[in-house]
Amino acid sequence: MSALEIIAVVAAGFGAGTINAVIGSGTLITFPVLLAIGYPPVIANVSNNIGLVPGAVSSAWGYREELQGTRARLLRFAPFTAGGAVVGSVLLLVLPASAFKAIVPVLILVSLVLVVLQPRIKAAIEARRTEHRPDGGSLLLGGIFGTGVYGGYFGAAQGILLFSILASSIDGELTEINAVRAVLAGIANLVAAIVFLFIADVAWLPALLIAIGSTAGGLLGAGVGRRLPDPWLRAIIVVVGLAAIAKIVL
Repeated sequence: MSALEIIAVVAAGFGAGTINAVIGSGTLITFPVLLAIGYPPVIANVSNNIGLVPGAVSSAWGYREELQGTRARLLRFAPFTAGGAVVGSVLLLVLPASAFKAIVPVLILVSLVLVVLQPRIKAAIEARRTEHRPDGGSLLLGGIFGTGVYGGYFGAAQGILLFSILASSIDGELTEINAVRAVLAGIANLVAAIVFLFIADVAWLPALLIAIGSTAGGLLGAGVGRRLPDPWLRAIIVVVGLAAIAKIVL
């Protein structure tokens, strides 16, 4: 890797860690960068996943005040996220690379739609917050498991999906629910990373560089991410997401 590529990967890791701390979809920044510097899609995805784990840890630390009193929920939800992530990561490795190249552009397109619609999703959720919502039932747990599968396989915009499911199913302040979302998404990342460490090919230098950037981004995510105007943030994500699709398809 050249010096310019190293800087680009660290910067992408910082951006991804920041965005993941705010709401998720950071993979739509780091994944295209790894593709652009020449890594095959599956190796890029695996290395990106591992690199983003420290950022998930640092963002969880940043949300430590909001996480007070959420222990029972996390203990209930975490096994479903973890189980889904195992399934998703195994699917990534057992399905042929051609399947990944066919599926991921569709997942990225879905992720980009979610990113664009995120303000409307948030507004709709807030409009329904007057209803009392208990800790959900089997439908909620199934949704958490499903987002875990998605996170283990690819993960872009997993946070938006997970936040939508949680916020529309359980009671509590949105900031607290978003903190739970950040921890569960981080668990999916971590579990998938453990699977990849044992049975996948990893490009360790970019994984390390993303880890450095994402750790800093995760710590500063709330402050930095919320200073960037939302339309700019969404525009950046859409551009890099479309670049990733073009890189895979063309």
